[in-house]
Amino acid sequence: MKNLIVLCFTLVLFNCNSNAQKSEKEESKVFKITKTENEWKAQLSELEFYVLRQSGTESAFSSPLNNNYTKGTYHCAACNTPLFKSEHKYDSGSGWPSFDREIKGNVGFSTDHKLGYTRTEEHCATCGGHLGHVFNDGPKNTTGQRHCVNGAALKFVADD
Repeated sequence: MKNLIVLCFTLVLFNCNSNAQKSEKEESKVFKITKTENEWKAQLSELEFYVLRQSGTESAFSSPLNNNYTKGTYHCAACNTPLFKSEHKYDSGSGWPSFDREIKGNVGFSTDHKLGYTRTEEHCATCGGHLGHVFNDGPKNTTGQRHCVNGAALKFVADD
């Protein structure tokens, strides 16, 4: 019994240290586009600021982009970086725009522990804006990934 308690304590100790180190590294990342909080507030709507700059989540089924299936590209609402292509969008039933893949190099990833368990958070690789999270319950016939993205973080640009 004593060995079990020591093992559990050791696991908790190492888990806490690695999470703290990851958080420090993630927060110190410098992006190509950086602005002050006031500059972002002046540029973005209240909802966009909440989602992109404060890692908020919009209400499920509230974004008009959730049901958008027009051909085009989804860009970052803060800096206009192309993030997702419409051909990779699908209806996940989650209430948020979902994609089975990102445009490589334009989306960055980090670890999120805010809800008490580990999730993969995704952000714009250019400005650092929070987009949403990636889960492994997407379409099995493609990537198996579900990029669950806040519509407020996106701007849709239709193909001509």
